[in-house]
Amino acid sequence: MKVFLDANILISVLNKEYPVFSYSSRILSSDHRAFSFYTSPLCLAIAFYFSEKKSGRTLAKAKINTLTKHIGITDLNKAIVFSALENKKILDFEDGLEYYSAIKSDCKCIITEDLSDFYFSGIEVLDSRSFFEKHCKK
Repeated sequence: MKVFLDANILISVLNKEYPVFSYSSRILSSDHRAFSFYTSPLCLAIAFYFSEKKSGRTLAKAKINTLTKHIGITDLNKAIVFSALENKKILDFEDGLEYYSAIKSDCKCIITEDLSDFYFSGIEVLDSRSFFEKHCKK
């Protein structure tokens, strides 16, 4: 199953932000062959911004570089922009971009700590703890 990671999940991993890090890091570091993790260039840019504030530019780039070796990167294109703009249910443009980027990449789930941001979603939306407990806990 393809799973989309929202920016707040990436930030929790890059900056070791607890309590989310306890679950987000375990999701990304364990061997879950049933899952392929994806994020968008926009989420990476947001995560880089917050990592740079905490760790400095050099370390933030190194962290993003390591992260992107383990996850897929979705597309953001004109069609995704217009889909997000045209959906009247979407109030936050950035969330719309993330959603349609995930959909275009055939993701079946979004992991985010802001569940209410994806109230309009037609696919499953879980926080990191719920995803871990539902899909990863042995």
